[in-house]
Amino acid sequence: MKLFFRDNLALIIVNIAQMIAVLSIYIMDGYRNYLTALYSLFIGICLLTAYLFYRYFTHKDFYKRLSNPVHKLDEVNEMLGFSPLPEALTHLLKSQHTQYMNELHLQERKRNDHLTFINQWVHQMKTPLSVIQLITQEEDDERFTSIQEEVDKIGKGLDMVLYAARLETFEHDFQVGPVNLRKIAEQAVSENKRLFIKNRVYPEIQIDPNIFVDSDEKWLMFTLNQLITNAVKYSAGKSQKIFIQGSQRCIEVRDNGIGIPKSDIKRVFNPFYTGENGRRYRESTGMGLYLVKEICDRIGHDIEVESEVGKGTTVKITFLTKM
Repeated sequence: MKLFFRDNLALIIVNIAQMIAVLSIYIMDGYRNYLTALYSLFIGICLLTAYLFYRYFTHKDFYKRLSNPVHKLDEVNEMLGFSPLPEALTHLLKSQHTQYMNELHLQERKRNDHLTFINQWVHQMKTPLSVIQLITQEEDDERFTSIQEEVDKIGKGLDMVLYAARLETFEHDFQVGPVNLRKIAEQAVSENKRLFIKNRVYPEIQIDPNIFVDSDEKWLMFTLNQLITNAVKYSAGKSQKIFIQGSQRCIEVRDNGIGIPKSDIKRVFNPFYTGENGRRYRESTGMGLYLVKEICDRIGHDIEVESEVGKGTTVKITFLTKM
């Protein structure tokens, strides 16, 4: 109703002004039959009122739809009325909706093709990496050790690309079940053993072997690998330990490294944000903790960071939901 009056306010004002102007001309010309003049004014108002009633009832659905938000895209295909203006707007919205859906399906197909390409490319790259690892493991030479370390970096980078791509189809790529927390921590440490040795950092696992939590083993392993990699990287050369502690409720990775400035803590989960430490360590991409946060949110876990510059960082994943 408010939209109807706003739309027709100018028409009402113009009609009233027109009637007053016509009466004024007759009065100034010497016409003094006021009853006839008032009767003419009354007839004009009745005609205007009748037109407004007609327009309101023929455009009622039109104004109602414009006043209320659209909750479903299919609602734009419903007829807004049978007057020329509502019909024209309905046809326009249908045309735009069809064009939008076609563009959406096109982009969806391109996105799926891109994800398929990324998955295939990562798996193709992992094959030569595996061959290189097998070759270098058989050689006892510092140069081959360095090659193994670089191969590990490439492997971790490929895993990050693969998991980032899989986030798009996360709902189809996770399976929740009981996960042995000690076992998964030991596996993560084993996968990063060359990283520990190179940086002279030593892991200490403090988790009861009988603790099981409800999570997705593959995605939890990826998040734990990311946290361990960060902890080792920012503790390098200090001959320090990193502690992996766990309980039925949470798992945390604690280091005694350089720590994170307070100004950066609130933004460490933002994509591509490297912060002050990222400028010191050029290899930082700003994607590790972002992916960890995204994965935890989708699985139903909470994650928090506590840190103090010069004393270290603790990242804790809390298993909030019982799945």
